[in-house]
Amino acid sequence: SPPVKPPSELAYYRAFLRAAAIDEELALAGVPDVTGVWCHEVGGSRLFTVVAVRQRYSGHAKQAALVASQCHAGAYLGRFAVVVDEDIDVMNLEEVMWAICTRCDPEKDIDILRRCWSGPLDPIIPPGQKGLNSRAIIDATRPFEWRDKFPPVAESSPERRAEVLKKWDGVLFSDGAVLGRPAARGAAAVKGAG
Repeated sequence: SPPVKPPSELAYYRAFLRAAAIDEELALAGVPDVTGVWCHEVGGSRLFTVVAVRQRYSGHAKQAALVASQCHAGAYLGRFAVVVDEDIDVMNLEEVMWAICTRCDPEKDIDILRRCWSGPLDPIIPPGQKGLNSRAIIDATRPFEWRDKFPPVAESSPERRAEVLKKWDGVLFSDGAVLGRPAARGAAAVKGAG
């Protein structure tokens, strides 16, 4: 059967275990400066993996995505492997999608891998064809070759955000979130040892 639609306690606890295993396999493969790994519950902890790196060389982000999507912990039933810069909270889907929207050129930064390891639980594979799937590798990092010329992020300072939250808490905000929008879980993702 397909992955349970979130929220799901099963997917959430597995997300921690799988993220830790992928983080370890990235380190064993020699991928340096991994700053976070998270396997999102929206994909049942298998279908949507995000890795954050502090880029050190051209191709570093793609290397991290390929290893994360094909290492033992990340390969089975995978669908999307996204790599972001270290300033993105890998657990926060809104930040991840912002990085995809502002740092990913689809023509250059999305690769499709074919004939990857899947299984009978993959909901998008037709009956009788289970076992293999495709997956997208998404580089949502600043281009390494011109990262120093990439536009800076326009955002308020932590002090200014705290001031606004204090002033408008309960009017515009609830528990640190804009009313009507969920609060982010924070930056408690598995941190790399690189």
